[in-house]
Amino acid sequence: MSSVAAKAPPPTASGRDRTPTVAYLSQIARAAEEVGFAGALTPTGAWCEDAWLTTAMVSQNTERLKFLVAFRPGLISPTLAAQMASTFQRQTGGRLLLNVVTGGDNQEQRAFGDFLDKDSRYHRTGEFLHVVRELWQGGNVDLNGEHLRVRDAKLARVPDPVPQVYFGGSSPIAGEIAARHADVYLTWGEPPAQVAEKIAWIRALAAAEGRTLRFGIRLHVITRDTAGQAWAEADRLLDGFDPETVASVQAGLGRSESEGQRRMLALHGGRRDRLQIHPNLWAGIGLVRGGAGTALVGSHDEVAERIKEYHALGIDEFILSGYPHLEEAYWFGEGVLPRLAAQGLWRHPADKDTAPTASTTPAAPAVLAPFAS
Repeated sequence: MSSVAAKAPPPTASGRDRTPTVAYLSQIARAAEEVGFAGALTPTGAWCEDAWLTTAMVSQNTERLKFLVAFRPGLISPTLAAQMASTFQRQTGGRLLLNVVTGGDNQEQRAFGDFLDKDSRYHRTGEFLHVVRELWQGGNVDLNGEHLRVRDAKLARVPDPVPQVYFGGSSPIAGEIAARHADVYLTWGEPPAQVAEKIAWIRALAAAEGRTLRFGIRLHVITRDTAGQAWAEADRLLDGFDPETVASVQAGLGRSESEGQRRMLALHGGRRDRLQIHPNLWAGIGLVRGGAGTALVGSHDEVAERIKEYHALGIDEFILSGYPHLEEAYWFGEGVLPRLAAQGLWRHPADKDTAPTASTTPAAPAVLAPFAS
């Protein structure tokens, strides 16, 4: 997500941003845990709090919720990252997941001291994940790569369990790295036909590597008792987007090197009059923020049907957020999840005896910290 878009998130119900304190984030996390979410994605970037530190603190106020920590591999040593992940697993009882973000904004990357071009960043990510995975298996690692060098690297204690690696990207090089190293490939919320094409693309690349991946999708959600109520809330958000802010954000996002961001922008073209791009799929969020720019909007039954539609394509995990997160977590958890449960498509993660695996049903959707990408 670009630093430009982060300055203008959609307003909360009160019209004011909520400060992402540990107390408030813990409130969101506990609510998510209670209603049946499996985990929480936390973002990375110059515009937000550090995800490693924040999740470590919030984890102490939760019992089951997992934390999908987004981080940029070019800004940290692979050996140190592997060690941090191992420590996190031990101190939280194995509740760490990792979202590897290569970075698509040259300006922001350079602010952190990273001057590689986009393709080089992806190649470095491949080297990084090679080192990390070898270390997690307990091996001694030597690498004299194009971008990274380590000698006689080894962890004193390996993580148990080994964290799952989540990875997204729409460019050819991103697909190659995902196929070789990711456990879960993430896509932003494009219309089902485009998502189906992405899944087929990544599956073919992974098969060539002798691997299989799971798939996840990143969406916002506005779900209410009736469709009219949901769309009224979408209209309220849209009314809060002044034209100057939209123009500024769109200009900033247009400079991004991210292929995924280009695809997000193409869904609406910066226009307010063509925001419903598929039944119950609304692109309005993308007018004022980068990254995930679409939302499922509708009644609880309609939103459940769209989740079933994406699941039928091969999506196992649904990473959802709302404005504001706390209230929307309850709307979704109390409105949509019971409908999925009634159809045998979801069970509460705390139900260890009967909880199905991700390969047969959608995983319990994850709720995100404020301004997540």
